[in-house]
Amino acid sequence: MSIHVKPWDLSCTDWEERLMAGRSLVPELPLYRDESELAVAIFDELRLPDVIGMPKLRDACGDWFRDIVRAVFGSRDPATNERLIREVLALVPKGQSKTTYSGGMMITAMLMNQRPRAEMLFVGPTQAISDRAFAQAQGMIEADPDLKTRFEVKEHLKEIHDLKNKSKMKVKTFALDILTGSMPVFVLLDELWLLGRNAHASKVIRQIRGGLEKNSEGFFMIISTQSDEPPVGVFKDELITARKIRDGKFRDKEFRAMLPVLYEFPDHVAKDPALWQDPQNWHLVMPNLGRSMRLDSLIKDWEGERAKGMKDIQIWASQHLNIEVGIGLKTDAWPGVDFWQAREDDTLTFDSLLERSEVIVIGVDGGGLDDLFGFSALGREKVTKDWLGWSYAWCHEGVLERRQSIASALKGFEDAKELTIVDDRLQDLGEIIEKIRIVHEAGLLACVALDVEGPFGELVDELAKIGITQDDDMIIGVGQGIRMMNAIKTTERRLARGTFRVAVSTLMRWCASNLKIEATATAIRATKQNAGDAKIDPIMALFDAASIMITNPEAKQKASVYEERGLLVV
Repeated sequence: MSIHVKPWDLSCTDWEERLMAGRSLVPELPLYRDESELAVAIFDELRLPDVIGMPKLRDACGDWFRDIVRAVFGSRDPATNERLIREVLALVPKGQSKTTYSGGMMITAMLMNQRPRAEMLFVGPTQAISDRAFAQAQGMIEADPDLKTRFEVKEHLKEIHDLKNKSKMKVKTFALDILTGSMPVFVLLDELWLLGRNAHASKVIRQIRGGLEKNSEGFFMIISTQSDEPPVGVFKDELITARKIRDGKFRDKEFRAMLPVLYEFPDHVAKDPALWQDPQNWHLVMPNLGRSMRLDSLIKDWEGERAKGMKDIQIWASQHLNIEVGIGLKTDAWPGVDFWQAREDDTLTFDSLLERSEVIVIGVDGGGLDDLFGFSALGREKVTKDWLGWSYAWCHEGVLERRQSIASALKGFEDAKELTIVDDRLQDLGEIIEKIRIVHEAGLLACVALDVEGPFGELVDELAKIGITQDDDMIIGVGQGIRMMNAIKTTERRLARGTFRVAVSTLMRWCASNLKIEATATAIRATKQNAGDAKIDPIMALFDAASIMITNPEAKQKASVYEERGLLVV
């Protein structure tokens, strides 16, 4: 019977201190020592197949990965065949030999495996990425006479067969139809970040986990660099989970047997370009520096990319330093995004906006079947006169098919209750009208601000039914392009000064990061970073509202029941 009756605590709350001191990011664990040391001994005997002299991993591999090997294989209880660590998420920058080492781990897994006819998988977002780890494993086998006797490599099938117990290691494409039904004991998934925009990625990973659960020793190894765009979809979800485990923020009922090994800068370094751009700090997130990577060549490469501009800086920093691309790290970004997240107020909701405001302007933007329908309620606080913003969006389900690169992001916003995906009944219009009616009934509505060129005929008709019309200036068309410059500039200045606070919203962070400012001969205008896919409608709705709020409007009181029925004469 196993001596481990409770799940292991895989948190590493002192990770920042460990990183700064050059210590392991794998916490101290009650490993089964015979298992862990045997695995390390096997791993150390493997040879690097693509390096002159083909050195053994004992001499070539950094201790950081050897610690992972020790933890993974030392977590299997030999009495019950139960593995206490079921997953590893290793976030490691480019060039740290993580794919090569992971190929070596797969061979180690085959040699440690006791299950006859077991299946092990290399899985990647593309066939080429899967083939890369397979090629390294194949090379390690061919470099060792004993392994060549034990294993048969079928290169044309991308399979490695264990001739002793009939187990197989295969390359498989990351696709739901291909991975459904698999019951592997070991899976290596490379470059998870590239799957962030795959609308079906979460379903595929669910299939992988479901198959692994059928084997008590099942193990899932995920390796990745950081995304070169703001994390979205399944990559974002897995990274958040790993950070929560690392930081000890998972409650018992949320337990996941995932070991997070995340080589990323502490916040005070990551948020200060002067610190993370200093090569003297790069060793913190490059555990293989001095082995597979040399600092002098990295500096030359960095200087060349930095001279090209912000986009190239963004890509290089995300891939080589695991710098997470966040708000504002884009060329020609809207300056206000640098302050957006710092101005989020977690007490601000639609209901609290009504309570705290003396007047509210509603902005609406978008609405085509290929767009988001953006809604923004911009209030002026009663005492401070600060601005308060709460935003929401709707989109038609067809957008998920037409814009598959953002489908997973949109589903994430829906899960966060910041966006509603509607079908052909288009209930978005009714929900928007209801929110405007609530503001109007509360006596707070100054007006509804609409893109003057937008397709809002239906909305105007529905507003008329609740007594909001253009005749009494309750609906105002707002000019776009350079005519919105004042609203954009005022909004960013208020964000910088802290006199504009916004509700917590991952949707609005995303929209703000998509916003691009283009200079014209005499003004500026807001556009999208990437045509088609990068949506900005909700933040444009905010600018529509800001265009009116800067005029210092007053709320137009809703007529009393006597006035509506013609019974009040003055």
